[in-house]
Amino acid sequence: MKKPLLSIIIPTFNRAKELDLCLKALDEQSLSKKEFEILVVNDGSKDKTAEVLKKWEKKLPNLKSFFQKNSGQGKARNLAFKKATGNIILFIGDDIYGTSNFLEEHLKFHKRNPEKRAAALGLTEWYKGKKVNAYMRWLEKGGPQFAYYKLRPHRKTSFWFFYTSNISLKKDFLKKEKILFDTDFKKYGWEDIELGYRLEKNHGLKLIYHPEALAYHDHWMEAKSLEGKMNSIAKNAPIFQNKHPELSVVPRGIKLSFMKFFSSFPFRASSKVLSFFVPIYGKRIHWKILSKHYFLKTLKPSQ
Repeated sequence: MKKPLLSIIIPTFNRAKELDLCLKALDEQSLSKKEFEILVVNDGSKDKTAEVLKKWEKKLPNLKSFFQKNSGQGKARNLAFKKATGNIILFIGDDIYGTSNFLEEHLKFHKRNPEKRAAALGLTEWYKGKKVNAYMRWLEKGGPQFAYYKLRPHRKTSFWFFYTSNISLKKDFLKKEKILFDTDFKKYGWEDIELGYRLEKNHGLKLIYHPEALAYHDHWMEAKSLEGKMNSIAKNAPIFQNKHPELSVVPRGIKLSFMKFFSSFPFRASSKVLSFFVPIYGKRIHWKILSKHYFLKTLKPSQ
């Protein structure tokens, strides 16, 4: 049997509906199914994920699924990587829907950039099937989410943009690291950036923004979820800092003082009032201040 060129790795947890659409998008790719394989790791889901996988295994001969007790997406990706047979590894999420030429674009990139250390960062936009609210717009342009607006197409970028929702690398290059995703990170945030940093620092990762590899992110979010997101990021920040003390991710000194000052109650209250009178900009300022407040609130016991 011919070895696939591309291995798509998808960790999933309790998102049966999104996973179903994710696999549907992969089924509708312009790239021949002989050229890619799909590896899904069910991370202890309790919904209908197993049923969705069983349905698609009948339709997609190139789909392989694995089960693990709920241990996090890092461990799930590590498991799938060991099973992957393709020369190119593509990491996506279970709520990521690739456009029809999504896989072709990732392969085109690697054919044009055969250098082992060259990796493709595709573009991820909000899913068009659901209304995108103001909070979600802020998340991608100023908030703690993707920041593609800072990137220039086809130019090299840094490990800070190592987004595992849509990124492909050579398998041989990834093998250079004995540990792929560090499973010390239990909560949301940092485990992908941490891998990107090691790959750049130790092996000269050349991460290039390739927006033609477009996919949509189906994850509805509201402002009330900001506290939980920042709490998770704050819990993982000290772990990252301890592993890489040469980087500054946990604020200290003057930086910490400024963050405390600008996220204090008077600023939070003032920005809340401002959000009523100048909704577009006021809300963005308020969410920015709140994000710092929630981050520091969780971080404080760990400092």
